[in-house]
Amino acid sequence: MALISNILNCFEPITLNEMDSVKLLNRVDTKFIYNEDKLIALLTALKENYRVLEINGKRLCRYENLYFDSSDFKLYLQHHNGKLNRYKVRYRRYADSNLNFFEIKFKNNKQRTIKSRVKRKQISNEIQGKSEKLLTEKTPLQSDMLKPVIWVYYNRITLVNKFLPERVTIDSNIRFKSDFTEKDFPGLIIAEVKQDKLQNSQAVSLMKQHHIQNVSISKYCLGVLSLNSSVKKNNFKPKLVQLKKIMR
Repeated sequence: MALISNILNCFEPITLNEMDSVKLLNRVDTKFIYNEDKLIALLTALKENYRVLEINGKRLCRYENLYFDSSDFKLYLQHHNGKLNRYKVRYRRYADSNLNFFEIKFKNNKQRTIKSRVKRKQISNEIQGKSEKLLTEKTPLQSDMLKPVIWVYYNRITLVNKFLPERVTIDSNIRFKSDFTEKDFPGLIIAEVKQDKLQNSQAVSLMKQHHIQNVSISKYCLGVLSLNSSVKKNNFKPKLVQLKKIMR
């Protein structure tokens, strides 16, 4: 961890306010998974062309997400079955800045991710007030059909391209927790390149150079199938095999 901190200190910083110009709430996502032993080399190569988000002096920031779904995991199953025009519903806490949002992520049939959110004072086990209004405006879902099903915790490095409308998020120390059990994935990195449109970037090229393949993997879905033995998971099995190889 000390090595990572030293490398991050070599990046030019960017603040939350400065990052407003690259919110990319309507975007194309490309995800990658790899072992943390590759992280040092990747960060070292990116430091000239990317800035790093710094919040209250921290460049490795803590995230806490509470996801909602129906009792039969309808939203999870839509992702598992490959359905487009699908939703994820969550509260998110940026622990280092004490900011809380209710968020809706919509993956449309053009493979674009559209995120809507509203600031909240705290994370709640219920979808009420401004949160319920956003849910009604942006989805066909009803608040009374959704309940909190899983917490997702991780540390995130956020890089912002100096020359392109692009952000790169690098998530580590990933842990999932439900009312009954929890599971962590030590050594796993889930990285995501977020762009307004697909285009070449140093981050994507670097992944290819290190033989890191893009893998469409959702932390929410990984958490659900890891903590619930009874949910359908056949379509995710190849990704689980690949993930286990990486973690070795």
